[in-house]
Amino acid sequence: MYTGSCLCGEVSVEVSGCITSIIHCHCSLCRKNSGTAFATNGFVNIDDFTIIKGQALLSEFSFKPGRTRYFCKGCGSPVYSSNNDDKSRIRIRLGILDSDITEQVLSHNFVTSKANWEQLETSLPCYEKHEPGR
Repeated sequence: MYTGSCLCGEVSVEVSGCITSIIHCHCSLCRKNSGTAFATNGFVNIDDFTIIKGQALLSEFSFKPGRTRYFCKGCGSPVYSSNNDDKSRIRIRLGILDSDITEQVLSHNFVTSKANWEQLETSLPCYEKHEPGR
């Protein structure tokens, strides 16, 4: 069981299952959405994700049709995103979690889109797009 919350603490979530396909994404969209060099994302089965408090404080933004990002209206923290092509799971930004996790990051993705000021020094595999098999 993992717990998480937004920066202002008004939205709280719980993950009762495992987090899969955890990656560091360096694409320009993830960089803009997170305001950092990359975003660390993982998938969670929709049945394993619960918003404990603050559902009414979530706002949404769709940059691409069928893909929606949910964030706290108060502090702007990203909470999760959904994709209409895969309704069985959601993607969370691991930065929202307050709990330590046991799963590990698999790779750095979209590294050819990384910020020119980022020094990528890693032992993880690096891919130009999504990791193989996705």
